[in-house]
Amino acid sequence: LTLLFVRYIVKDNIGHGVSRVLYAISKKKSRIRGHNNWTSLIATTITIGFGGSVGAEAPIVLTGSSIGSTIGKYFNLNYKNVTLLIGCGAAGAISGIFKAPVAGIVFTLEVLMLDLTMSSIVPLLISSVTAATVAYFLIGDDVLLSFNITEAFNIRNIPWYLLLGAVSGFVSLFFSKMTLLLEKWYEKINNIFGRLLLGGSVLGLLIYIFPSFYGEGYNTIMSLLHGNEGSIFQNSLFSGLGNSYFVYILFFLGLVFLKVIASSSTNGAGGVGGIFAPTLFIGGVTGFIIASLLNRYAGAEIPDNRFVLVGMAGAMAGVMHAPLTAIFLIAEITGGYTLLIPLIITSTIAYITVRAFEKHSIYHIQLAEKGELITHDKDKAVLTMMNWRKEIEKDLITIRSTDNLGDLVKTISKSNRNIFPVVDEYNILEGVVLLDDVREIMFNSELYKTTFVKDFMTIPPTYLDIGENIEVVMDAFSNTGAWNLPVLDKGYYVGFLSKSRLYTTYRELLVQFSEE
Repeated sequence: LTLLFVRYIVKDNIGHGVSRVLYAISKKKSRIRGHNNWTSLIATTITIGFGGSVGAEAPIVLTGSSIGSTIGKYFNLNYKNVTLLIGCGAAGAISGIFKAPVAGIVFTLEVLMLDLTMSSIVPLLISSVTAATVAYFLIGDDVLLSFNITEAFNIRNIPWYLLLGAVSGFVSLFFSKMTLLLEKWYEKINNIFGRLLLGGSVLGLLIYIFPSFYGEGYNTIMSLLHGNEGSIFQNSLFSGLGNSYFVYILFFLGLVFLKVIASSSTNGAGGVGGIFAPTLFIGGVTGFIIASLLNRYAGAEIPDNRFVLVGMAGAMAGVMHAPLTAIFLIAEITGGYTLLIPLIITSTIAYITVRAFEKHSIYHIQLAEKGELITHDKDKAVLTMMNWRKEIEKDLITIRSTDNLGDLVKTISKSNRNIFPVVDEYNILEGVVLLDDVREIMFNSELYKTTFVKDFMTIPPTYLDIGENIEVVMDAFSNTGAWNLPVLDKGYYVGFLSKSRLYTTYRELLVQFSEE
């Protein structure tokens, strides 16, 4: 149903909610298509309602961000203010879902890479608190993951929280890598109905074996938090294998390592959903497994539910590269900061572990590879916003290497430029002639017939491929010291790029991006 809805009604890609918001901020001047105000919400509702093993958080973030962008467009606001409204929409989405206003704000700063300034913090606070208040008004005091911690923190468990952080980091790395790998694998299947059949079959089989994969997985997390893990095991096919502890742990390990296949197959089959809920799922189950093993074999006395909660934070910190969001989210949904120290320890270790192997989060990695990721580094952020291809100058008159000096002089008289690209009959660049190269001989008519362009054309210090990202382009200018460089498309001449023009655009964007 979701596939048909997206293909025949929406007619646009509405997956990858958070990444789509980030792309809009960096490359679309924070303009998000208006249909995202409602299409993502409907698509993810259908997906999860029929058992899709994904989360609704990312599509809701896209919905909130899209509403912010739409308001900004309606009032014709500038880039800075539209981006702030997108951040307000995202913060409100997270805050409303979990009734966690602080986590909503921190999510916007960590994941969407918005800079925190005095002019932005107040709107973010208002949006986040308002969303949480409306959520309380509409659905009461019930929280999506409601659990209160009553026991005091035991300092003797710190080594176990360190261990949980490291394990959570490696589990997060596995989840991120496998998600991207499976996503690319499904994309290679050109027939969308073939993808639907394969993804649906894989998901159906996994749900048959592991009923916990049906839907977002929050019911499983709540069962673990309230000590009902036995019901999770008994409702699966594994219960028929006996009461062996080995089978018991093997079952929960299957939940951790196969959840990524279930969520990727859901999206691969045409569903729409995010990885927020699956991340919390694998983190919670990982925490439970570690606690169970330590209590059984290491003589530890660890409350399982604490490790479930802290494991969720560790997975969030690792998969999303958002340790602060993880800390505040779990702290808020547990009704206090009793777990603050374990949350900080585990989230930090998990984040450091993942960062040692992967610089970018699952939301950021594909954008970063294409040079399309906005960061807190203002210089890099402005460069990312630049579309350098729009600055290519295509009005230069091209010449042939076989043209004589007389032909070149006639061309110079028709041009107001001092650069003349030399191309062959297939428009492949052979070299370049600068006005300074011929200034001393261009008025010597005796050389008009005997001297040819190939005699004094030069080879540019380097070339720019039209597919390169802006950082490679800037490095090319920096390394060569050139003020103008030719741009090629698979070897064919496109035009020239001027460093001065590029810097002018950079300064304009910097002013637009800056606070003042």
